[in-house]
Amino acid sequence: MHDWQKMTAAELGRGIDAGEIDPVELTQTFLDAIDAHDYGPRIYARQTADRALAEAKAAQERARLKLRRSPLDGVPISWKDLFDTAGVVTEAGSKLLENRTPDADAEVLINATHQGLVCLGKTHLSELAFSGLGLNPKTATSPNVHNPDNAPGGSSSGAATSVAFGLAAAGIGSDTGGSVRVPAAWNDLVGLKTTSGVLSLKGAVPLAARFDTVGPLCRSVEDANLLFAAMKNERPVDLDATSLKGKRLAVLTTTAFDDIRDAPKAAFEAAVQKFKDAGAEIVDIAIPQVASAVGLSPILYGCETYGTWKDVIEANPDIMFREILARFRSGKDFTGADYVAAWQELDRYRAAYLHATAQFDAVLCATCPITPPNVERLLTDSDYYVTENLLTLRNTRIGNLMGLSVLSLPTGTASCGVSLMAHPNEERRLLRLGQAAEDALA
Repeated sequence: MHDWQKMTAAELGRGIDAGEIDPVELTQTFLDAIDAHDYGPRIYARQTADRALAEAKAAQERARLKLRRSPLDGVPISWKDLFDTAGVVTEAGSKLLENRTPDADAEVLINATHQGLVCLGKTHLSELAFSGLGLNPKTATSPNVHNPDNAPGGSSSGAATSVAFGLAAAGIGSDTGGSVRVPAAWNDLVGLKTTSGVLSLKGAVPLAARFDTVGPLCRSVEDANLLFAAMKNERPVDLDATSLKGKRLAVLTTTAFDDIRDAPKAAFEAAVQKFKDAGAEIVDIAIPQVASAVGLSPILYGCETYGTWKDVIEANPDIMFREILARFRSGKDFTGADYVAAWQELDRYRAAYLHATAQFDAVLCATCPITPPNVERLLTDSDYYVTENLLTLRNTRIGNLMGLSVLSLPTGTASCGVSLMAHPNEERRLLRLGQAAEDALA
């Protein structure tokens, strides 16, 4: 493996800036690595080699003229295959959308391209992005970086594994109930769940539009900061001189520790101790409204996902993976009145949560209460699939239900992440806090 494949996106950007790395050579290195890798076809749904090389040549020329557009100008990244790419098939991991070819790029891809990022190709995901496990027997199941027989985490499975296996400098995914943070945690990456509406969903295949968000999966908080800024088409926040000294962090005791397995629990406790050692004040906090909100998930997610996709699904249900089909169809069990009432209830719970956490810099929980389960067992044991899938998304979904900005960091224990949950629209402050937390974990 080439050293470039192990570097952060920011490090590659600095290498290009210093004239030590040629963007065309860098891009070709990644394209060749994807072609040569045994798991390449399980990670990438398709490559965009011609586009990537054309973008790299333009970046090469800008670097030569000292006209680079951003710190990541010339850096090659992957895109989850639900972000539209002009003239290139975008299927969202589903046979229902076979050969769907958009005529324009998604807005976040347009912005990233404007900032000089290079598009390597489109990565595999759970069918229509509706599973935290990353299992997709209909297209491909990406391999977990620690054990290819285990689930990679989803739905942004290929986004995570493209980075973890050194086949992209970073990946862009989406997060509706944990789809950036779970695969980031299970493959030891940084994952940023942005606030709903902060990054454009225009040109992204929807799952549940009121919860859908766009976010990066990468090797460092610095990368997350630069990618967030690139997709928003703005300047990155300054991460210098960050510290946990005097920061107030709350450990969420409601729901987040229910049925948690030993490894994630121990990794979380070790991470919290490191934050404390770095000068943070740690307080336990119970927020009963969190449990109530989690209880609304079947109505809120079921109604919106089925309402969005029912006509397409029911026209051809037999070509779907049975577990995903069942999840979508669960939305049939509720009325429109149930859905409206649930949203009104959720708005009250959100207000209560924000009030309860106003005095804290972030609320902490284990990103995922379990470690990656075995793929073969998930495919053959339906009860196991249902329990593991629900547990996988249980903690991450808190961030979506409460409408928060959330950063998941690797703890140093394989497949175990720690999440810092901040208030809505606080990504920039969260990234500075995340830099300090990353330093403390290191």
